[in-house]
Amino acid sequence: MKNSKHLLLALALFISSTFAAFAQLQTPAASPAAFVSQVVGFTKISIDYSSPAVKGRKIFGEIEKYGVTWRAGANAQTIIEFSTPVSVGGKNLRAGKYSIFMTPAASGEWTVHLNSKAASVFAYMKEGAIDEEAVAADNAVSFKVAPSAGNTERLQYHISAENNKVAKVTMAWEKVVISFMVDTQVDQKMEGFKSAF
Repeated sequence: MKNSKHLLLALALFISSTFAAFAQLQTPAASPAAFVSQVVGFTKISIDYSSPAVKGRKIFGEIEKYGVTWRAGANAQTIIEFSTPVSVGGKNLRAGKYSIFMTPAASGEWTVHLNSKAASVFAYMKEGAIDEEAVAADNAVSFKVAPSAGNTERLQYHISAENNKVAKVTMAWEKVVISFMVDTQVDQKMEGFKSAF
């Protein structure tokens, strides 16, 4: 009798722990986390983002509306980080983290925003829509980029070291490729090192 009580107790513990394990099991994310990093000159450039798939949908113009600022990824804000000061879109930026937002256009150039607060685009919601003026107020820099054609099922970011002074950052998804340059200011940093000695 005592053995059967122990057996029942052991069986109950086994079943409850099995259910607890299943309850903690998560399915893979539809838009998996991704990370890319590249050292260019003296600067490490990193991008942390989530990578949604097209899955037969029309992305730009339908899911991501033209003229509406988009988080340039999925799940959470896409973050770009510079380990040293850089220049982007003709503006000097301090080292640190910035959110990347993009405003798609039906034709012509798109707008790329680097958000100074590294905030989510949804922090700028007002009456159910993105408050574009509030987004613009927190831009560390914004600039226009002409998109090029591509064909990418899952959103991807790439960082190319180019001449190891200026990096090329590229976002590709669906039929669109957006690229912009990041000047890591190698020559200015070298001059600073020389003048320090």
